[in-house]
Amino acid sequence: MMIASANVPGERETLIEIYGDQRKALLVTLDGLSEDDARKASTVSELTLGGLVKHLTNLEQYWITTIAEADPDAEFDVAGAENAYTLTADDTFEYWLAEYRDQAQRTDEFIATVPDLDLLIPVPTAPWAPIRQHHTVRRILLHLFRETAQHSGHADLIREAIDGQSTTMTMASDANRSSDRA
Repeated sequence: MMIASANVPGERETLIEIYGDQRKALLVTLDGLSEDDARKASTVSELTLGGLVKHLTNLEQYWITTIAEADPDAEFDVAGAENAYTLTADDTFEYWLAEYRDQAQRTDEFIATVPDLDLLIPVPTAPWAPIRQHHTVRRILLHLFRETAQHSGHADLIREAIDGQSTTMTMASDANRSSDRA
């Protein structure tokens, strides 16, 4: 039996949906977090929840700009990434959480409108990748998804070490409350 393709979302809609689901899981992990807890390194790692949301915000912005501006001579600014995972004294968790949500919207709009997912983009060179590579827009987006998923896992462990909250259990509890109201 064939299913009409008109009811199946296209690639871009699917990319936006999957990325949105991953971001939603991260936001559940961050929900209700205090400024102090957002700065707390609660595991053997120095990673903090505030630092992770700052990093993921900047990561999305960086790669969308890399695609949009496609500079064949671009080099990664190692010095500029010095505090990539750290909330500095001038940063607030509230600010970066709002920026993350805003950047997510801008990224979704970009995914919906970028002219060609197969377009080859020159990837900035870096000390760990000195030879220029070219990746498709699609591959760069999938890299963003992978980074978000990886750091969402980190965030879940950090949050659980702070106050025992488990993202999976929170989402299951929220789903049960929703079905009880239906």
